Amino acid sequence: MSAHDHIVFVVDDDFRMREALQELLTSAHLNVVTFGSASEYLQFAKPDLPGCLILDVDLPDINGLDLQGQIAGQPHPQIVFITGHGDVPSSVRALKAGAVDFLTKPFSEADLMGAIHTALAQDREARLARGKLATLQQRFSTLTPREREVLPLVVSGLLNKQAAAELGISEVTLQIHRGKIMHKMEAGSFAELVRMAGTLGIPVTHGRRGQH
Repeated sequence: MSAHDHIVFVVDDDFRMREALQELLTSAHLNVVTFGSASEYLQFAKPDLPGCLILDVDLPDINGLDLQGQIAGQPHPQIVFITGHGDVPSSVRALKAGAVDFLTKPFSEADLMGAIHTALAQDREARLARGKLATLQQRFSTLTPREREVLPLVVSGLLNKQAAAELGISEVTLQIHRGKIMHKMEAGSFAELVRMAGTLGIPVTHGRRGQH
């Protein structure tokens, strides 16, 4: 793993713990940045790299679990919690909210390194998924309003003549729209178009006739 293809953030108000983690992770060829508070971490201009956030639960300005909730609605590194006062409710809350692990001090080097590598792998996958979604959203934005009406009908499995009847257009016109959709979405097959629609969260439409 290159030091330029990832970043590990450490947020802990204990200077000795930050220093020890910095030394340990640097020796393992990990790119590390440390912070003494949540606000310092939030203000830091984060590089566009797969990341892992090693987060202490007890911080001077905000509880680590509250910070997890605060950043939940935005892309952020996968979180590994560390704490000197672990309890079951806190660990359950952290893990339910998506944390990779919840480690109680003193934790083993093996447990920490395993959690970090898992977090980095998950963040790479999440970033890849976000990139694919952004690409599909860009392609979808090129569809005309009519093509956006045709797409859910087509991917629902309706026959061309059924989808055409649903929209009050001819089957030939429907086929033309379908061809343009395939081209604009860069779908190599109908099955791929269905998967794309699923990724975009396009609701499957069975048509008014199919609902009777």
